[in-house]
Amino acid sequence: MLREWRHSRRLSQLDFALAAGVSPRYVSLVETGRSRPSADMVLRLAAQLDVPLRHRNRLLVAAGFAPRYRERPLDEPDMSAVRDAVARVLRAHEPFPALVVDRRWNIVMINAPVEHFLADVDPELLGDPVNMVRLGLDPGGLASRIVNLTDVRSLFRARLSRQAARTGDPVVAALYDEFFAEDEPGGSAPGVESEVATPMIFRFRGRELRLFSTITTFGTPQDITLEEISIESYYPADADSAALLRSIADTPPAPRAPSSLRPA
Repeated sequence: MLREWRHSRRLSQLDFALAAGVSPRYVSLVETGRSRPSADMVLRLAAQLDVPLRHRNRLLVAAGFAPRYRERPLDEPDMSAVRDAVARVLRAHEPFPALVVDRRWNIVMINAPVEHFLADVDPELLGDPVNMVRLGLDPGGLASRIVNLTDVRSLFRARLSRQAARTGDPVVAALYDEFFAEDEPGGSAPGVESEVATPMIFRFRGRELRLFSTITTFGTPQDITLEEISIESYYPADADSAALLRSIADTPPAPRAPSSLRPA
């Protein structure tokens, strides 16, 4: 398992050993099962390879130790402080849209402005769990309203590719194949020019809404759930877009198909 992670990071035994502060021979002995590392050494090597917490537990079990990291759903009582903190971030971002996604791009939480974008979405895409990639790129979702869909696809493709390589998650790899397997190798680079970041341009209520996004994650998480969720916050890329979002803040969203998505 350790060798597979080392190969995925494109490191030789020598490079890995130097980075981890051990000898190449020791790395070889561990990878071939001729030396049993301590639990702390397993975690040290895993950290050097940037192995996700979920897989660090698997490495520990393979080496004969108990898992170190817990995985608790956000709705558990002992995660209430974290859940409240995330909800506070989402609400504080209003009147601009923000949402929380898990490791497989399923939407976990949203704020109220997101609801304005869900009208006319195919009800099948709003079934639990609602997947952000499918919602954004499927023709029945938001894709028909994204003016610069080619650019947005390029951004999604790059993020999914990096995530699949980093985590080895087969579901993320399958999601990548679902939308990008037939793309030309390398694909096209984002083409919309901006002084800030590549915007996402929506046709929204008869106008063009330009947004760019930021991604927020938890620092030094010790819980698998916390490591695997991120907050996607969208900001207006120009004054007209900001004014449009503020103008709809106090208006009820258009009716949409029932789903598990409710504002925090």
